[in-house]
Amino acid sequence: MADLDVPQSKSRDLDKLLLRPGNLVGPDFDPGTELRDDMREYVRILVVGAGGLGCELLKDLALSGFSNLDVIDMDRIEVTNLNRQFLFRLEDVGKPKAEVAAKRVMERVSGVKIVPHFSRIEDKEIEFYNDFSIIALGLDSIEARRYINGVACGFLEYDEDDTPRRETMKPMVDGGTEGFKGHARVIVPGVTPCFECTIWLFPPQVKFPLCTLAETPRNAAHCIEYAHLIKWPEVHGGKSFDPDEPEHMKWVYDEAIKRAELFGIPGVTYSLTQGVVKNIIPAIASTNAIISAACTLETLKIVSGCSKTLANYLTYNGGEGLHTKVTEFVRDKECLVCGPGILIELDTSITLQKFIEMLEEHPKLLLSKASVKHGKNSLYMQAPPVLEEMHRPNLSKPLYDLMGRVQKDTIHVFGTALKNEEKQSSLTKLRVVFKGADGVADMDTAIGA
Repeated sequence: MADLDVPQSKSRDLDKLLLRPGNLVGPDFDPGTELRDDMREYVRILVVGAGGLGCELLKDLALSGFSNLDVIDMDRIEVTNLNRQFLFRLEDVGKPKAEVAAKRVMERVSGVKIVPHFSRIEDKEIEFYNDFSIIALGLDSIEARRYINGVACGFLEYDEDDTPRRETMKPMVDGGTEGFKGHARVIVPGVTPCFECTIWLFPPQVKFPLCTLAETPRNAAHCIEYAHLIKWPEVHGGKSFDPDEPEHMKWVYDEAIKRAELFGIPGVTYSLTQGVVKNIIPAIASTNAIISAACTLETLKIVSGCSKTLANYLTYNGGEGLHTKVTEFVRDKECLVCGPGILIELDTSITLQKFIEMLEEHPKLLLSKASVKHGKNSLYMQAPPVLEEMHRPNLSKPLYDLMGRVQKDTIHVFGTALKNEEKQSSLTKLRVVFKGADGVADMDTAIGA
């Protein structure tokens, strides 16, 4: 039983959750001051994004007993951020969001340490993300979510029975808002659906036909995209457009104004130009606060076990009254990101050519004309001919060397497979273990060279 006579922390409500048992607690919940103190000392959380939702997350996590936080964001503060990103002031414009957000929260909440990282998420080494107990996402980009999801799922390991190893699971709590709508979800790789399992939840981004942009623009967004997609390449040749470069954005804005005046179209503003070009989702401070509260509560539940976690997707709609709904989506067991893939053991001497031939004979694959990819690197491409010729020298090289001489890793193979007596295109995830490499013991599942 918990001792209710212990000294309370600054948060009375937090003590009520962590210092006494309840009927809805998780199976591993052990209430008491030790849990509260361990959470402060040992749990380390990464907040990805320091915008409207990220600012709320940092504040809520710091006030919920988490003392070791990191935040990463590549953006600098702009005037248009100030209406909803409450940690920033006018004098902060031009400064890195992560650094200012960390500084402001540490000034207001004593005892919390926040380490800011002013960089792109892709610029960090993969192992950087493995140092955290939980990753909390406050992003406005599908691409960024997919990247972090892939990183977290990359730490997941399976045993010989394709059962995920609990100690390798990297939980994520993801929040997102759009106007008066928002979602909060819990992602535990190997247990719940990952972001890729439910990618169909996100509608495709709106694309304007180039003929409309070039000949018959009808609104301000058309004028902006004309300047961005047509006028920029025409004027600047091979120079790539950088949406995070103020001079580039100002150029597009000026050209969009000219285009709008030519066709008598009102409404082109600098903030709208940023929104269209960078696909910025409209945000409202109150929605950010509600979704952040839900994400923080789920983070607390995952760490402490003080209650059962969300199963597994919460939607919020404040457009007409107040509506919340929890949906339990089903994990895709064949997901190419969080699924186990097919386990294959190989000798370190096997060449890429031999490996591709083996894929045709493997009973679970029967894959012909296979292309092979390891991480971002293509090891072999069957087509088009120019790429096949470029990668052909790899066929005679050991796969072990081509994969960087790692003991085990994941690769993806694409080709034609026989399914239901019909030939179909197939993309498959393989877990490759090299027999004889340092630290890898022989396995009964070897298919050998």
